[in-house]
Amino acid sequence: MTIDFEADGLLEGTSGRARDARRRLLEELVEDGVGLEELRRAVEEDRLALLPAERFLEGAGPRYTITEVADRAGIDSELLIRNRQALGLPIPSPDAQVGTEDLDTAKRLRALLDAGLPAQGIVENSRVLGLAASQIAAAATALVGEAMLKPGDTELEAAHRYLEAARTLQPMLGPAVVYALNLHVREQLRQAAVGTAQLASGRIAGSREVTACFADLVDFTRLGQSLDMESLGLVTTRLGELAGEVAEPPVRLVKMIGDAVMLVSPENDSLLDAALALVEAAASEGGEFPELRAGLARGDAVARGGDWYGHPINLASRITDFAYPGSVLCSAEVRDAAGEGFRWSFAGERRLKGIDGRVRLFRARRAGRAGA
Repeated sequence: MTIDFEADGLLEGTSGRARDARRRLLEELVEDGVGLEELRRAVEEDRLALLPAERFLEGAGPRYTITEVADRAGIDSELLIRNRQALGLPIPSPDAQVGTEDLDTAKRLRALLDAGLPAQGIVENSRVLGLAASQIAAAATALVGEAMLKPGDTELEAAHRYLEAARTLQPMLGPAVVYALNLHVREQLRQAAVGTAQLASGRIAGSREVTACFADLVDFTRLGQSLDMESLGLVTTRLGELAGEVAEPPVRLVKMIGDAVMLVSPENDSLLDAALALVEAAASEGGEFPELRAGLARGDAVARGGDWYGHPINLASRITDFAYPGSVLCSAEVRDAAGEGFRWSFAGERRLKGIDGRVRLFRARRAGRAGA
């Protein structure tokens, strides 16, 4: 295929060294089979330097429409599209082409259905997987972008560097994700209690008793007025690191929500200890790192889609709003379930938004520790 790059406007806005580099990059892409319309879109969207890496990650081999993928895998195309949406992928047009990896995924989906898994459950699981994969991809691309892009790069130089990074990362990233996933599945299976009633019914109970904790950064909004976005990002990143360090099984770090983290554990004392350790770790950061405050509640909750729902989750979030900086504030159920490693002081009764009645609150400290 012969394309007149200048006549087709693909060199517009470039001159000198940058123009020569773009021409050579366009020649490489045409040789690789990229058509004029795709080149035009890449130039218009200012992503020409990323196109070689994009094509590498798409993979080689046959291409199919979604209908063809569904027919070959023996699966309903509507379910396949729902699953792609759950993964966070756009709905392809009827004539859009996808690769062999999409066909392999559709075949795995068929196998899961044949094994008796419900379609809605598979889609729900894909939604969690898609969110996690999006976060992993964002972190990886940010890391690669900062490491690979050099001041003064031409599009050709940047394209070659990104392509080399993709070739290096791709075979390593998948096994790293599988490794982390297997470890988390193993730890959560170890903590899953399957009783005789559940064995008899063939169903895992819909809810279980857990302790939930929210911990947030004090005066984070005010801090945002004095720090730039990069510095704020470093603060929240550090919060995630600190939470990850204290979240040893059976404590699980469920999620980060802006300037807050959510932890859950079936073992009350383990989460109490983790909450106190997290508040102490934040205080030890010094400098401009803000103090933390934490709220805990215990009761029956339901796990769905990687998150937790129920009264103790809502209550812990509300309790956090009333905790003093550097303190861990708990509901009576948390205090009553606690062992001997803690001491308590009554913090009064409160009416909390969305919670019926007055809630008795208690401040937790480590046993034997003097002071506040």
